[in-house]
Amino acid sequence: MYQQMIFVNLATHDVEASKRFFTALGYTINPQFSTDDCVCVVISDTIVAMLLSKQHYATFTSKEIVDSAKSSEVLVCLSAESREKVDELVDKAIAAGGTASGTTQDHGFMYGRAFDDLDGHTWEVMWMDPAAVQG
Repeated sequence: MYQQMIFVNLATHDVEASKRFFTALGYTINPQFSTDDCVCVVISDTIVAMLLSKQHYATFTSKEIVDSAKSSEVLVCLSAESREKVDELVDKAIAAGGTASGTTQDHGFMYGRAFDDLDGHTWEVMWMDPAAVQG
């Protein structure tokens, strides 16, 4: 069965720094789709982050590229398999040079935290109790 994929394309100030940051979080790099102007970060079988130099990103749009350290362009939310995995990923991001973003959201059946990467893009990490979504 076909599984649709998502490719999140984000502008970065420093491709190599982004590569080191996301590798420190435990993600792999697909060298086939990485260049000096772009790093292809494999988050899962169906989620890929393409971190493009601002010059390369500009070839895909005629719009102004926002300064993600000052303005929000997108909130990327990743699921996690447990509350502990939420904390683990966010703590890794902070240790790798990211910053905590927002406040911890704890609703009992749902738990989430967020971090900003080196360019200020916000990544939310969320766990939801499977029993809460069963019909």
